[in-house]
Amino acid sequence: MAKDINKDEFPEETKLKLEIFAECFREWLPVFLYNQYIKKVFIYDFFAGSGLDSMGNLGSPLILLKEAKGENCKYCQSVVKNNKEVVFAFNEKVKSKSKYLKKNATIFLDSCKEKNCNTDCIYKLFFENLEFQEVFQKDNFKKVLNNKNFGKFILLDQYGFSQVDDQIFKELVNAPKTDFIFFISSSFIKRFKNHPSVKQYIKTENLDFDEKRPKECHRIIADYFERLIPERKEYYLHHYTIKKGSNYWGLIFGTNHTLGMEKFLSVCWEKDKLSGDSNCNIDNDYEAGSLFHDVNETYKKQKVKEEIKQAIISKQITDNISGLKMVLKKRCLPELFTVVIKELEKQGIVKRIGAVNNSSTNIHKIKEYQIKFEDK
Repeated sequence: MAKDINKDEFPEETKLKLEIFAECFREWLPVFLYNQYIKKVFIYDFFAGSGLDSMGNLGSPLILLKEAKGENCKYCQSVVKNNKEVVFAFNEKVKSKSKYLKKNATIFLDSCKEKNCNTDCIYKLFFENLEFQEVFQKDNFKKVLNNKNFGKFILLDQYGFSQVDDQIFKELVNAPKTDFIFFISSSFIKRFKNHPSVKQYIKTENLDFDEKRPKECHRIIADYFERLIPERKEYYLHHYTIKKGSNYWGLIFGTNHTLGMEKFLSVCWEKDKLSGDSNCNIDNDYEAGSLFHDVNETYKKQKVKEEIKQAIISKQITDNISGLKMVLKKRCLPELFTVVIKELEKQGIVKRIGAVNNSSTNIHKIKEYQIKFEDK
């Protein structure tokens, strides 16, 4: 049986994971609340726990409810003003924890009501006490998942690795207007990759772990899932490695929109200014305070900038939008493309034609320009 992390104070690694959940949701919610084409918003936490640890630190379901208020309850006010329905669904299969979750959520909402608006919560809350697969396969959930007019945020903080398999991942990837984060025990998969209990969920023969680089095990697992995405589908995947002792856990985030990827990358790069994907200096860059430390020239940034440069020179990239998207695919902030193209232009190698701009955020709104090679 998995350890009940809610019986003790959350360790620092769990707190980091919850911080990333919170900051990601904080970025995600207003995008869908203010989108006039989104009729309803659904937030699912499928492994919700009891809501609090032993010291009163908020777990994922109460973090989601807290973030849903916004500063001075601005999101609550927006929901009322725009008459938009927002639904929170919390599932916890352990009955005792599910019972505590309902109690803790009630106390949390009563406190919120007293401190803020003195009215009942405008969000709709539902609680389930079922196995994950049972909830996920329900007809009503499938209808929501596949509705292109509904915005969905799905949190899958599973114990271990067995719940989010290839099929679940593919369903999430193919769901419209859906962003998700799931947690996975990467070290366990690496350690027991040949065990039947692991192989039934993940095709571990497709995982090429390097024993000399244990810190990269979660990157390899993220790449495994990325290969499951249909070849012609525009989709973005990012990951974050969390080291605890000699073990490595990981988060994987998926979105079908550039804005979702931009926002999640900004959260991760703020946490890790070297490579944007770990709490353990995964590429062994020079640390802050050392002689050669330079956050603008880390191993990952240099590697991606060179790949972008070669893609431009080989005419694989012929406009700014495809260049910015390629950087996202490489799991870096898109501003790297602007750095590279300006350098090439300064060197007289290329010229930008059309609606020339140096914008590198909100890619879906940026005007496109073409990249031409200078005549010699």
